[in-house]
Amino acid sequence: MEKNRKNPLIRSFGYAFEGIWTGIRNERNMRIHCLAVIAVTCAGTLFHITAAQWCICLLLFALVISLELVNTAVEAVVDLVTEEKKPLAKIAKDTAAGAVLFAALISAVVGLIIFVPYIVELLREL
Repeated sequence: MEKNRKNPLIRSFGYAFEGIWTGIRNERNMRIHCLAVIAVTCAGTLFHITAAQWCICLLLFALVISLELVNTAVEAVVDLVTEEKKPLAKIAKDTAAGAVLFAALISAVVGLIIFVPYIVELLREL
């Protein structure tokens, strides 16, 4: 009798990384979020932001990217279940997309709060 064994931990990580890579490869908005992560990382390095500010940025990176991955998963599952236009499918897709948008907008506001003082200081020095 075959035992019901879980996949080794390393294989689970492989599946997770494959999911992240699939999101980056197939989703335009994920690529936009990744570009934003790179831009903020470059700005943070340039302006020597504080450790607390880095932690805030990292948490917001994780929030937005994670929500985008969940949004992609919700869209895939809805598309798998039905090709018809159904009100509940629309609600599922729209609310998942709304969660990403809300997190991205709040992240942008927080980014402005963090970076505008550094930009103003840089402009004063010029």
